[in-house]
Amino acid sequence: MSGAPVLNRRLQLEAPQRTPDGAGGFTETWALVGTLWAAVTPGSGRERSGNQLTLSRVPYRIVVRGAPAGAASRPRPEQRFREGDRLFRILAVTERDARGHYLTCFAEEEVSA
Repeated sequence: MSGAPVLNRRLQLEAPQRTPDGAGGFTETWALVGTLWAAVTPGSGRERSGNQLTLSRVPYRIVVRGAPAGAASRPRPEQRFREGDRLFRILAVTERDARGHYLTCFAEEEVSA
């Protein structure tokens, strides 16, 4: 890929946190890790029905600045991006270029219709 991506969308990176519920289980909440500027490109979507609900799934490629492995600012598959009410679940992360200046996050937005 040639040229630098246009990082023109401000996304919040969130990580899941589990808290004991006192009954042997847990509740999951999301904690803000940081804010990243990103280039967001949608792919082809698909629709699926289930439990009286239609779910639309759209894959996205979200490009952010590179960060070393293990850094808090480096997205990971168990995390998600938030843009207002929109949520993008991160499925995989890889370097976009050989020098690691940028990362490509393969994500999926799930929307109830």
